[in-house]
Amino acid sequence: MINIDAIRSGLDNGEFFLEYLPTVSLEDGRCLGAETLIRWRRPSGVLLPDSFIPMVENTPLSGLMTYWVIDTVALELSDWLQANEDIHLSLNVPPEILGRGGLEYAAVKSGLAAFKDKLILEVTERGIPDKLGLDAINSMNSSGVRIALDDVSGGGANLALLCRAGIDIIKLAKVFMDEMLQENWSPDTLSGITMLVKTTNIEVIAEGVETASQVDILKKAGVKMAQGWYFSRPLPADDFTAFFYDRR
Repeated sequence: MINIDAIRSGLDNGEFFLEYLPTVSLEDGRCLGAETLIRWRRPSGVLLPDSFIPMVENTPLSGLMTYWVIDTVALELSDWLQANEDIHLSLNVPPEILGRGGLEYAAVKSGLAAFKDKLILEVTERGIPDKLGLDAINSMNSSGVRIALDDVSGGGANLALLCRAGIDIIKLAKVFMDEMLQENWSPDTLSGITMLVKTTNIEVIAEGVETASQVDILKKAGVKMAQGWYFSRPLPADDFTAFFYDRR
């Protein structure tokens, strides 16, 4: 049974692990970095975040799990971060822990803070941080950490959040990519994103890209980065670094 106690026990027993989803340039196919994804190995099989993350939101486990991710990333990819310039590594961060100090402490303690200019913190469009969180976002943004608004599912982002916080990147949700495969889909749906790309410094990463036609549509809209199975599935750390160097 999946519940808070089982998740806590899984953390204590080493049942969680990380995979990395490459981010690829649509212009030349180079690998530019990756998104960090947490997995849970259970007797019944591997569970994806949607199966357990909603249960830990707004609980003490939210912070504990995030700090575990930071420690594990530092162990697995510090050498890669140290050896390469012009790359990024993104981590999903629950909005409720922003501005409480634990995130910064974990980053410094693990050594990951040394690579803050290569880090992207992802917050979801549906989970807008409170004032402490927004202040923390702006503070981290000014120190070199970039902030991404995740799971944007329409032609434009949450403009209220974009105006109130230093958002550097928006990520188009997979559901938006899936709409491109429908017969009645119109390229005009991307007009908001096209305007955003042309008139601001905000970058756009498309998630869930699976076909060459999606790639063509995104390139015409001015989107320059993407993730998805068209390029690669999420990979263990060693496989990701091999993919990265093969694509450089």
